[in-house]
Amino acid sequence: MIDLSRLHVLALSLALLGSCATPYGDRNRDQSQAIEAVIRAQEAAWNRGDLDGYMHEGYLNSPDLTFFSGGDITRGYDTIRERYRQRYLEGGKEMGRLAFTDLESFNYGPDTGLVRGRWKLEFLDKSTLGGLFTLIVRRTPEGWRIVHDHTSLGEKP
Repeated sequence: MIDLSRLHVLALSLALLGSCATPYGDRNRDQSQAIEAVIRAQEAAWNRGDLDGYMHEGYLNSPDLTFFSGGDITRGYDTIRERYRQRYLEGGKEMGRLAFTDLESFNYGPDTGLVRGRWKLEFLDKSTLGGLFTLIVRRTPEGWRIVHDHTSLGEKP
């Protein structure tokens, strides 16, 4: 005799497994491309020297936005914008030329995703900064927006 409760558990387990995140796949390609377009728009804004555009193109304008880096936790759109301004604009500092590489997008549902990759800033004096990042993104009425950014410093040798 078949134990129906076990059959239900098995069916539920298989359904949940099928809904897990999948890297690039045919059914997720459009979503992944839309998410990566946000990252490329940020890259272009940064390289124009447009900090406000960089923030607007990618980050959710919310006090709930979080940025983790260098052991620090920064919360809120305005606070994160100010952090960037102090590090890359204050006192005539150079923003540098930004490049995102090795991008990988993962879809965790129709309205949530994750992007990870490398970032690199090259300055006029040829010095560089770089590292890794992981972004959690969410579909909003304004389009895909970053709701959490975890960025590390450490250039690949």
